[in-house]
Amino acid sequence: MAVRQDQSDGGARWAVFSPVDSRARVDAVVRRLGDAIELGLLADGEQLPGESALAGRLGVSTVTLREALMALRQQGLLITRRGRGGGSFVSLPELPAEDRLKARLRGWSTEELRDLGDHWAALSGAAARLAAQRTEPEDLRQLCRTADELPRAEDAPARSRLYGRFHVELAAAAQSARLTREQLALQGELGALLCLVLADDPYREEVADRQREVISAVQDGAHETAGALAERCVRESTARLVAVRLGL
Repeated sequence: MAVRQDQSDGGARWAVFSPVDSRARVDAVVRRLGDAIELGLLADGEQLPGESALAGRLGVSTVTLREALMALRQQGLLITRRGRGGGSFVSLPELPAEDRLKARLRGWSTEELRDLGDHWAALSGAAARLAAQRTEPEDLRQLCRTADELPRAEDAPARSRLYGRFHVELAAAAQSARLTREQLALQGELGALLCLVLADDPYREEVADRQREVISAVQDGAHETAGALAERCVRESTARLVAVRLGL
């Protein structure tokens, strides 16, 4: 029997605040929290837990945490307020400019993008299969909310955050902390680039339909169907991103 995660924070958020890898802990904390902010798992203006509590949840010392928070402030992802009601607050980054994203995409070869897409498809497919086998209806509430928000998202950055968040929350529904952390890291690496394919309104609707199909299969316990649908969604997005890269 699978051990259920404590999901009082929500499955994906629980993974955000789970202990980090013991190697290069400052960098690990920066990546974990930075990726969560980029994906919108931590909301703009949201206050982080106090330093002692947050360090305990992440399994690091307060010195390590303070170094990581300083790095996040330098990246513009956090602001600090002093005095009563003060603390560290999330600061959502500015919308990525298309030319900056294209310059970033040029740094990837088509082979590297396809390889990354294979890794993403494997993660999402496994997560969907496990979620269909393990999940309870209440575990899918946040996943359903994220899928419902995508068709209403008006700009590409918001769409890319919701798209990435869907896959992180799908891994959380699988009740796998490792899969969730892997998805979180992957979306931090790839997520912003999806702005370049999600600006297309018809494709946004297609993605929303695919996500609803995945959720339906998970709810029905059809684990092989759920996995295949999740993989197909990822492979189509990767193919579009490769096409953009070839066009550059």
